[in-house]
Amino acid sequence: MEVERKFLVDTPPDVLSGARATEIVQGYLVLGDGGAEARVRRRGGACTLTVKSGRGISRSEAEIELTDGQFEALWPATEGRRVEKVRHELPLPGGLVAELDVYGGALVGLRVVEVEFPSVAAAEAFTTPGWFGVEVTDDDAYKNRRLATDGCPG
Repeated sequence: MEVERKFLVDTPPDVLSGARATEIVQGYLVLGDGGAEARVRRRGGACTLTVKSGRGISRSEAEIELTDGQFEALWPATEGRRVEKVRHELPLPGGLVAELDVYGGALVGLRVVEVEFPSVAAAEAFTTPGWFGVEVTDDDAYKNRRLATDGCPG
């Protein structure tokens, strides 16, 4: 189970230049009803296949590692349903991590931060830092699956 909240970011914090950053490309193999999806992702040197279902603050998630060859074999099937971004990891109080995604390609200029929580109660009790913008956790237009197919909202 994945519990996370998502926010837009207008101005990233000054500490961004010192944060751990990883390039990510991901493409969607299946986009089903009710938030179901299957995607392949290359993050740095690691490749994964992820299946998610559900909507909102808590979703089910299963992930398996792929070899480079498996990723390359599946990647063409994601044509027209891809995103590219750089993920910056910033520590937050309480051992939490802010994952700030700075999008490239057709989504250049979009910045979204996600925070994963150990429980729904922890997510609901979270106090956002001042650099977090509008919450978009429940806005389907900002789900990566929709960004990959529909582009930047608004």
